[in-house]
Amino acid sequence: MAERGVDVSALPQEVREQLAELDLELSEGDITQKGYEKKRAKVLAPYLTQIQNLAPPPAYDAQSPGPSSASTSASASAPEPEPEPGPSNSSSSSSRHRRTRRPHRSSGTRDERYRSDIHTEAVQAALAKHKEEKMALPMPTKRRSAYVQSPIDNCTPPDSSSSSDDEAVSSESAGPQQSPDTWINSSLHGSSTSSSASSTLSHGESRPTQAPQPQSQQAPPPPAPAPAHPPHSHSQPSALAEALAQARIDPGERVGPPDVPSQAQARGSRVDLPPNAAVRGMSRGQSRSSMMETADGVPVSSRVSTKIQQLLNTLKRPKRPPLSEFFMDDQEEIVEVPQIDPNTPRPEGRQIIPVKGEPLGVVSNWPPALQAALTRWGATQGKSPALTALDITGKPLYTLTYGKLWSRSVKLAYTLLNKLGAKNEQILKPGDRVALVYPNSDPGMFWVAFYGCLLAEVIPVPIEVPLSRKDAGSSQVGFLLGSCGVGLALTSEICLKGLPKTPTGEILQFKGWPRLKWVVTDSKYLTKPSKDWQPHIPTANTDTAYIEYKASKEGTVMGVAVSKVAMLTHCQSLTQACNYCEGETLVNVLDFKKDMGLWHGVLTSVMNRIHTISVPYAVMKACPLSWVQRVHIHKARIALVKCRDLHWAMMAHRDQRDTSLASLRMLIVADGANPWSVSSCDAFLNLFQAYGLKPEVICPCATSPEAMTVAIRRPGVPGAPLPARAILSMTGLSHGVIRVNTEDKNSALTVQDVGHVMPGALMCIVKPDGPPMLCKTDEIGEIVVNSRAGGTMYYGLSGVTKNTFEVIPVNASGAPIGEIPFVRSGLLGFVGPGSLIFVVGKNEGLLMVSGRRHNADDLVATALAVEPVKTVYRGRIAVFSVTVFYDERIVIVAEQRPDASEEDSFQWMSRVLQAIDSIHQVGLYCLALVPANTLPKTPLGGIHISDTKQLFLEGALHPCNILMCPHTCVTNMPKPRQKQPVGVGPASIMVGNLVAGKRIAQAAGRDLGLIEDQDLVRKLCMWPTMMHQFLTEALQWRAQTDPDHTLYVLLNAKGVAVCTATCVQLHKRAEKIAAALMERSGINIGENVVLLYPPGIDLIAAFYGCLYAGCIPVTVRPPHPQNLSATLPTVRMIIDVSKAACILTTQVLTKILRSKEAAATVNIKTWPIIIDTDDLPRKRPPTIYKPPNAEMIAYLDFSVSTTGMLTGVKISHAAVSALCRSIKLQCELYSSRQIAICLDPYCGLGFVLWCLASVYSGHQSILIPPMELEISLPLWLGTLSQYRIRDTFCSYSVMELCTKGLGGQTEMLKARGVNLSCVRSCVVIAEERPRLALTHSFSKLFKDLGLSMRAVSTAFGSRVNLAICLQGTTGPDPSTVYVDMKSLRHDRVRLVERGAPQSLPLMESGTILPGVRVIIVNPETRGPLGDSHLGEIWVNSPHNATGYYTIYGEENLQADHFNTKLSFGDPQTLWAKTGYLGFVKRTELTDSSGDRHDALFVVGSLDETLELRGLRYHPIDIETSVSRAHRSIGESAVFTWTNLLVVVAELCGSEQDALDLVPLVTNVVLEEHHLIVGVVVIVDPGVIPINSRGEKQRMHLRDSFLADQLDPIYVAYNM
Repeated sequence: MAERGVDVSALPQEVREQLAELDLELSEGDITQKGYEKKRAKVLAPYLTQIQNLAPPPAYDAQSPGPSSASTSASASAPEPEPEPGPSNSSSSSSRHRRTRRPHRSSGTRDERYRSDIHTEAVQAALAKHKEEKMALPMPTKRRSAYVQSPIDNCTPPDSSSSSDDEAVSSESAGPQQSPDTWINSSLHGSSTSSSASSTLSHGESRPTQAPQPQSQQAPPPPAPAPAHPPHSHSQPSALAEALAQARIDPGERVGPPDVPSQAQARGSRVDLPPNAAVRGMSRGQSRSSMMETADGVPVSSRVSTKIQQLLNTLKRPKRPPLSEFFMDDQEEIVEVPQIDPNTPRPEGRQIIPVKGEPLGVVSNWPPALQAALTRWGATQGKSPALTALDITGKPLYTLTYGKLWSRSVKLAYTLLNKLGAKNEQILKPGDRVALVYPNSDPGMFWVAFYGCLLAEVIPVPIEVPLSRKDAGSSQVGFLLGSCGVGLALTSEICLKGLPKTPTGEILQFKGWPRLKWVVTDSKYLTKPSKDWQPHIPTANTDTAYIEYKASKEGTVMGVAVSKVAMLTHCQSLTQACNYCEGETLVNVLDFKKDMGLWHGVLTSVMNRIHTISVPYAVMKACPLSWVQRVHIHKARIALVKCRDLHWAMMAHRDQRDTSLASLRMLIVADGANPWSVSSCDAFLNLFQAYGLKPEVICPCATSPEAMTVAIRRPGVPGAPLPARAILSMTGLSHGVIRVNTEDKNSALTVQDVGHVMPGALMCIVKPDGPPMLCKTDEIGEIVVNSRAGGTMYYGLSGVTKNTFEVIPVNASGAPIGEIPFVRSGLLGFVGPGSLIFVVGKNEGLLMVSGRRHNADDLVATALAVEPVKTVYRGRIAVFSVTVFYDERIVIVAEQRPDASEEDSFQWMSRVLQAIDSIHQVGLYCLALVPANTLPKTPLGGIHISDTKQLFLEGALHPCNILMCPHTCVTNMPKPRQKQPVGVGPASIMVGNLVAGKRIAQAAGRDLGLIEDQDLVRKLCMWPTMMHQFLTEALQWRAQTDPDHTLYVLLNAKGVAVCTATCVQLHKRAEKIAAALMERSGINIGENVVLLYPPGIDLIAAFYGCLYAGCIPVTVRPPHPQNLSATLPTVRMIIDVSKAACILTTQVLTKILRSKEAAATVNIKTWPIIIDTDDLPRKRPPTIYKPPNAEMIAYLDFSVSTTGMLTGVKISHAAVSALCRSIKLQCELYSSRQIAICLDPYCGLGFVLWCLASVYSGHQSILIPPMELEISLPLWLGTLSQYRIRDTFCSYSVMELCTKGLGGQTEMLKARGVNLSCVRSCVVIAEERPRLALTHSFSKLFKDLGLSMRAVSTAFGSRVNLAICLQGTTGPDPSTVYVDMKSLRHDRVRLVERGAPQSLPLMESGTILPGVRVIIVNPETRGPLGDSHLGEIWVNSPHNATGYYTIYGEENLQADHFNTKLSFGDPQTLWAKTGYLGFVKRTELTDSSGDRHDALFVVGSLDETLELRGLRYHPIDIETSVSRAHRSIGESAVFTWTNLLVVVAELCGSEQDALDLVPLVTNVVLEEHHLIVGVVVIVDPGVIPINSRGEKQRMHLRDSFLADQLDPIYVAYNM
């Protein structure tokens, strides 16, 4: 056997013994892989040099048709009956391994498999190489309730590998101690294969590294010793050896790790070595055995993260060309451009010379037109049988004679031309197009219709019978009918009855079809022509005779027009090539409406008076042997079949003993051009030779709708040597070059010839893409043909026609080689010795991945060879590519058997990955299994590829199992950013900014001023601000000066004011509460008191009561009575952290706190004193407490941040009055104003507006508790309209409720009189980036109710300063900018135009409040930044919080967050760090003082940003993309886990959509953010935790995910 360029069998005996000994040592584990390779290379070195510089021409191995390299069911498009598990399928794995390592097999002893032995063997051998390594990727986990019953008992927690029962997975378990089966059962981790992009590298294995590793990245750990190989590696090179053999290390540029010997010199420098893929951007090859710790501290073998890191380390930094225009695609800027590998095989032959077929002989009795032949036979041989049709059981149903065929066709022609319209009205004219709609089981009716049309000179367009409105590709057939201008359809009565009808009985209007008139052609409806009427039969000319439909790769159906002369010439050339004689019998199993079935079985057969026996598809399904029986019974001379029919016959042959195929002189294999047909032909021959089948009768051929028959093997002479085979290197093929495979028989493709060019034709090979340049002799290209017997155009599509039917090949210099036009056949191939034509694939099955070509059929065959019996239903597998992130990605979809277990399926998928990786050296992007019989079908039951692809992209495929492997196949990712160590100090950066003309990014609100406007004070006798430093004084002053002024109105769900409070009422209620607090012993001045109230006026009274008593209030959201277990612990925690001395609350809540239900959640015996404030006696406190100074703490503000941290901040009295004054100025609040507040009043700015602002400014606040909106949605908007409110404040949750709930009801609201034209400002209170999409939708939806588009704006606050920005009544409108997302990830701000690619719209967060200064600071250096940078927002203002309230007082944190100084520039000012990233931009607008307005843009929380690949990502941006990916995705959230990006998506649709989301989410994140998603978790709606402000709690979600508490519908671990 030829192995690695050396024919081992030709070596001297002692050398072979040495090699055998080495193999034995390796298999016994006595020698490492490295040692084995070294010694072997040494032994072979002398023999290698002899053939070092040869690049042989294609060698053809003229072997007996024994085992050829091929696969199973060659056509993925045919459903196959289940193969009966023969001994081989059910045999144990050990016997399987015995089989793979047997070096030679005798060609005669094939077992009964319907798959090709050699290809299966190659696949098994490739898989066997992987068996040493351990997989550690968790299986996807699926909820038990999911619609496919999963046999796995539990969801696998994310941090454990789901291993098989009898074994634990450890990261070192890659040794030889495991049996292959246990390895494969423990779920998929990856394939380690020949230098392949798709290899998920195994733990202990090291590979040549193809680029020097940057030191800053984690270097790969030292590799473990290579595992010893079990005995089956005698004939197969091991995985490591293969990796080394294929990754040619060039000492100059790519250095391997120290422990990998450079094998290049030992390998000989043959051109046809498989290329070193890494340089082409498919970086393949670092070890990845690093360990990670999960949350529990359990070491997990590094699943993917280091792999991604290392894959990316080897990629080059992207070029940055000047962006001349915004809308240019920025691919160059983003994508890692693969460099050309110097070792890529290149064509070296001379330019091909066009190949001529033999001349087309002229036979005297050939008819002048095809119709003339029918006329002749009808008249002279009327009794001669033309066609025998079979019934469903395979018995003859009727025989149509040539006489009958002629008379019926004439009747039909007469009827079509004269009898369709009303009297004397001709509906059809010669040249009109007519659709022929006949079922496959009725060839007779079709023949009559076809010849009737030819005789009437109308153009038949045969199409499939439409079965339903939703037929796969039905609208595309409509496109064909439309482009051909078809208005009439011929059909049979039975078929018409079966067509889908509307309730009124009319035929359904099919999707995309033109309106058709249906005509029934059964004999009883036809009119006999008058004696003098004869059809006009002109000599064949260039007018169109018929139109054959053809589906393109994209699914478009086009009509290929065939002229009368082409039809006749084609019949003549087929007659000459196949040596047809009058009166022969032909069995046709193919579709008679098109292609070979039409050309041989309907046209050529009539020209030669052949008797055709048509075997319909339905009969084949019921009785797969029926065609063989027909050949035997009728002593047929010719049979017309596909590989599928050969398989079916082999599987069913046991039922038949007395069959003879000796009569056959030609067995025409219609899909003989499929590279894998060679195995089917060999297997069939091996089996049926015993039944009289002669080897020379097998005639594969190559055809295409455009060029018709391209080549056919002529029937051979008995005893003559059989034609040659070409054994080609898959790697060479992927580069479009013919190389004889000598390296590794696993990745070889054996192809058979399809004979010679047709008589009278000229053929050449041109490059498939770009100008039609002639190929070299050793180059694969598209076959183009010049012949009179070919299609003439795509009917009605002149633009597409030119590129296909009028191609003039050019030579290397670009000059045309002649005048004559060629037709592109769509077949890829080459011309071998003796002018034999070889076809290796089709243009439409071509997948171009990273510049290499792969053939869909080849991949199907490899997948089928992976023992699909347990998993794949009837061998139904579809392969296509989708474009994601600037490259094609391969997707394989297969139908899963109903009884396949989850484990079997997953195992099969993992093995397919490895096999394809090993044999084709290409990574799969996605592998999906769908339930049996759910893929869209073509009319003959194959898989409709373009519809399947469409469903995949739309997320409507509904897979039951899916495996995504983006990490291994996406190799063009941009290089990770490496943060450069900053050699310059922050001061230099500032100077640099100034020199570059960039402003320092800072902004300030207007001056706070000491006293209000003097006129106003005099006019209204208002009090100077300095008099009342404390809110308590302000309330007392209001109670005295304006006692009956209503400060607060509380509304219920019906919009009724259930409670109001005037100044004096509020003062008195506060006094009552203060008295109660002072009376209680144990509550001292300065102690903390928790206020536990629902939103309302009680809360406000209790707050002032505490201040009157000298206590410090802490407002806490009350627990939810229906959900105590979730909400009560937070209450308990705040009470414990704040060390509260007492709880003020209502009677209802007091009962809840002491209830049994509460006791089940917390310890209720240790509550502090609980005071029920509902029925307190009317008492006044002896004194009202006045703090000694304004720096004393007024209250504590507790809140849970989005990262899940509970933080309390101390707010001083000075800060309270400064903040209230600032808001008063900004919003122009005074006593006569009314504002409406629909917010939660427990923390932040919501609390300030609800409890403090009215008391300070005197305006009336209408309070709307947000929970009332859940009962009555229009409450808030109705209130705005009813009270004519000018200013309102709400939260995002409220706005979202209204948008989703009322968006469609604006008409109803209008009718109820809701009018929002009064609203001047509607401010959303939040601590996050403004949600532009939501505010925009809200404004748009309610514009009809009079809401001004300028009204909605946002506010921004943080823990350190509750209100930094607030869009008041003054100041310019908030501005919106578009920033470049790529720059933003680098912490740069680059403004772009609206609609630019990768742009992100951001809205200003509101005008900066009076007295507030902000500056943008680099969080690392603490130096100020220029306005083109993204940095942390620092704030300085009199209302900054004083510090965090912590039990032990962590002073350093305090100083760090609240009293921090810039590292230079202005070292005096004390700033507080907000923890948010943002930037400042100077706008064109002017502010109130007349200066240009500085806008502050908040981008996101610093704690929440994700650092991935050296770039900074904001979760909300990724989530926005994810939510757009599919209509069933509701909310989504992202976080990182051990360097992996985890996406959690809530599924709103049905559970069967769950797995559809996985590829769509992966695609969108890759396309828009250049990130590979590591884990996709699909959960139920409402699982993502959201706090009261409507912010996602991503860290809580992360903790729940790691603790396996999410109960997900599905978890997919992307490899």
